Amino acid sequence: MSISNEIEQRLQAAFQPRELVVENESGKHTGHSGDDGSGESHFNVVIRSDAFAGLSRVARHRAVHKALGDINTRVHALALDIAE
Repeated sequence: MSISNEIEQRLQAAFQPRELVVENESGKHTGHSGDDGSGESHFNVVIRSDAFAGLSRVARHRAVHKALGDINTRVHALALDIAE
């Protein structure tokens, strides 16, 4: 299973988002620092969920990183756009 699919599955399960977009941006970073050649090193995630209501920006990011678990150590870069 690709890392993109794993990210999507974990975030769906944890937050039941209204909107979830997982973009693999690794191709934009070919040859740069952190590019491990796997084609799965850099991601951009947009997530909208009622589960984030009342949480600070930092708390939202912490919740997403907790839901992703070990994926955090398997990717070089993860950009997050999180809102309720």
